[in-house]
Amino acid sequence: MGLLKIYKFFLHGVLKLAGISPKKIEIQPGTVVNFWVPTQTTTKPAVVFLHGFAFDGILTWQFQALALAKHYSVYVPDFVFFGDSITDKSERSVEFQAECIAKGLKKLGVQKCTLVGFSYGGMVGFKMAEIYPELVHSMVVTCSTMALTESISKARLHRLGFNSWPDFLLPDSVQGVETLVQLASHSFPKFPNFIYKEILEGICKYRREKVELLKALVISDEEFTVPSYHQRIHVLWGKNDKIFEVENGQYLQQQIGEKASVEYIENSGHIVQLERPFKYNSCLNKILPSLSSS
Repeated sequence: MGLLKIYKFFLHGVLKLAGISPKKIEIQPGTVVNFWVPTQTTTKPAVVFLHGFAFDGILTWQFQALALAKHYSVYVPDFVFFGDSITDKSERSVEFQAECIAKGLKKLGVQKCTLVGFSYGGMVGFKMAEIYPELVHSMVVTCSTMALTESISKARLHRLGFNSWPDFLLPDSVQGVETLVQLASHSFPKFPNFIYKEILEGICKYRREKVELLKALVISDEEFTVPSYHQRIHVLWGKNDKIFEVENGQYLQQQIGEKASVEYIENSGHIVQLERPFKYNSCLNKILPSLSSS
């Protein structure tokens, strides 16, 4: 058993001690979404964490789930084709991911929640806020964009030095994984190659389907119009993000308008919640009470 698998085994045990357990929800025949959910029924405000494209939900949000479980009902889903979520449908759009999570939350009895969306999860979160305004009360968005339009996609890939998103996010070598981690972080140390190899094994699971998800992610500029969101949205960004730089956060705030607030975390890259978890959690603890009550 690899080191990452051992770590996940112990992490899952700690999460269960904190009152968070995995639960598979059948969204429709052939589509099952795995959620980490409160073990006991609770009346605490619901916070739903939406992960990015590299790791599953609980690995992405481990520090936040553990830190917030005492005061909030924490829900951490795996998107379809990540972790333990799967579908036999051919749909690959952001809308489909949004529908699966929203339907799963409703089946779990969640009537109103705050979304915390990171990167790909931020885009799914924006779509959920648009389609299900009665469910999504407020949002925290980290290092993301409303939609990955062709112009944004082209500019980001050019900046990163890649021809396509699968080339960057779905590497096929240990070196490719090392490059991904280094670009996603500000100052992560170099890991031993066997760690990158284990990460690569996880990335390769459902590789073909993930390529299709990335293809469906990029939409034409003409297709996209900025929705009018009624939710309060807090933009929380890694100051040294190399994938979506701070200018993207500023632009996002402008797009949202007066319902948006913005905050930057120093000395952190794209994966800010993993790189500076204590600072990120401190920011969440300050903003969530006002988002939940407003």
